Amino acid sequence: MSVHPDVGRPAGELWNRNFRLFFLARTVALLGDGMIPVALTAGLLGAGRPHSSVGYALAAWMAPLALFVLFGGVLADRFTPRRMMIIADVLRLIGASVLAVSFAAGNPPLWAVYALSSVAGVGAALFQPGVASTVPRVALDVQRGNAVLRVSEALMTMAGPAFAGLLVGLANAGAVYVANASTFAVSAVCLFLLRLAPNRSDETPRGTMTAELIDGWREFKARSWLWGVIAIWTVYGFTVMGPMLPLTAVEVTEAHGSGAYGVIMAVNGAGSVVGGLLALRLRPRRPLAAGAVALTGVCLNMVVLGLGMPVPALAAGQFVAGAAFAFWLVMWSTTVQTHVPPESLNRLHAYDVAGSLLMVAAGRALAGPAADAVGAPEVLLAGAVINALVVGVLLVVRPIRRLERIG
Repeated sequence: MSVHPDVGRPAGELWNRNFRLFFLARTVALLGDGMIPVALTAGLLGAGRPHSSVGYALAAWMAPLALFVLFGGVLADRFTPRRMMIIADVLRLIGASVLAVSFAAGNPPLWAVYALSSVAGVGAALFQPGVASTVPRVALDVQRGNAVLRVSEALMTMAGPAFAGLLVGLANAGAVYVANASTFAVSAVCLFLLRLAPNRSDETPRGTMTAELIDGWREFKARSWLWGVIAIWTVYGFTVMGPMLPLTAVEVTEAHGSGAYGVIMAVNGAGSVVGGLLALRLRPRRPLAAGAVALTGVCLNMVVLGLGMPVPALAAGQFVAGAAFAFWLVMWSTTVQTHVPPESLNRLHAYDVAGSLLMVAAGRALAGPAADAVGAPEVLLAGAVINALVVGVLLVVRPIRRLERIG
């Protein structure tokens, strides 16, 4: 067992020095991530580039994250998560700084924008796996730590685009990338200042990259509750989470305008904040079962969207869905972080992230063709039915339903 650097403090005290630094690092980095879509859109369209260039640039950002996150998990186990997260922040700082200069100077070539966006994606792939194993090392109460971070993520998801839009209005896309680069600088400094006690996983002898990927796969298969949830989640991500965002954007914008879409997405963020706050208060004995029950709230959102109901009903559905999904994520993250041994956590978390990203991306890509073939309302209502079935399966599978909390 590793020794937490703040052992001896009251168990209820969350905001120790390490957690404060980690919280600040994650918050500013999430703020920076939220700026990227606005910066790319404003910069490329403002330079007269076609609309398709924005999609390609975002894909150049997301694809390396999905492709390299598994290797990020192995590297985090090999070189310590903190070190890899600092390297990732420095890499993203350099990429964002070059983009800031490029957009401020005029019209950067598309190949350069795509290449630098890919650098940001690789940085995210190196960063993300280490988050899971760092939370238990900086937070005495892992669930409360995850809940606070989830609230912060929801707030930054709303604040990032809004702040980027303000900067574009006052200056240009280059200014957004200056701010984006600054967030990664702050994150790197905060992570550098962390003082973590030695962890058993930091001293474990390492094999080759291939051997560690295979070993991580063995650890993954050995936990039926883990691979069971992720297997179910691949279906859920492809059929529910993937189509929900693009179809929501299209259906709400066409029926009620872009302003209404912005409002209901802000309400979704507010729901996520409430879900995180609930996770701060509620400590179910069987967290995965409780999280599965919460996911029934997503059904409401799919139904009101599919039925084309008025804006107040759509906003209520988004609020409930945001709260439900945030609560599930806290229960899931806490369970993984407390049940998986530290020496395997980064790699197993990477498998989770990679699978989720790929299936959600596939669901988003196919949502449009499916809606064209059978109709968007039919796809959304089918998603509501699948959501209910997924909740039922999560509650029926014994290793998932009966898994109890630790701590």
